[in-house]
Amino acid sequence: MKQGLTALIAGTIFGLGLAVSGMMDPARVRGFLDVFGQWDPTLVFVMGGASVTMMIVWRFQRGLSSPLIAPSFHLPGTKDIDGRLITGATLFGIGWGIAGLCPGPGIASLLVNPIPAATFVGAMLIGMAIFRITEKPDA
Repeated sequence: MKQGLTALIAGTIFGLGLAVSGMMDPARVRGFLDVFGQWDPTLVFVMGGASVTMMIVWRFQRGLSSPLIAPSFHLPGTKDIDGRLITGATLFGIGWGIAGLCPGPGIASLLVNPIPAATFVGAMLIGMAIFRITEKPDA
């Protein structure tokens, strides 16, 4: 129960941050990505703030033996840059540029702008399903 409540609170704060920062506004995101046209640099501050926050949190995390609400940390390992990573990042970037949304803001946008967000989320879910069907297990 405690983990579920913590996840709900964290998700709510994340969604509010997306809304306040403008990350849920596809026009603002596309303006940020349009570096050779009418570039909108405001999201640089969002990314900078997120990077500084994570640097502080990672430093704090190193000093903890376990999280506050779980018995141990579950941190992802690292992998080499490979074709799958490059292909996935490329597809992500193309989708972000076309839709002006990525998964977090897309899901949060379902409450604010449901029709375009539902189109994006539906396409995202189809892409995830295609990946699951065609994924080859790691050797």
